[in-house]
Amino acid sequence: MKARHFVFLALALGSLLCGGCANTNLVRVKPWERATLADYTMNPGRDSLHTAMSEHIYFSRETAAGGRGVGGSGCGCN
Repeated sequence: MKARHFVFLALALGSLLCGGCANTNLVRVKPWERATLADYTMNPGRDSLHTAMSEHIYFSRETAAGGRGVGGSGCGCN
């Protein structure tokens, strides 16, 4: 009997969590919120040093699989 209640509770909770994304008012960006999203702090490329370091980490890991067109062995020594 307890297992049946647990399954019902899990299904009810899952449907509530998944049903919350179906509301179109939650998904759409309001016109007055667009200025916040267009702010300089929301730009992922605003910090050139961080971007360069992330690119170095990426190509150091992925060159063995052909990442970003940089040659090397993937060891990070290039």
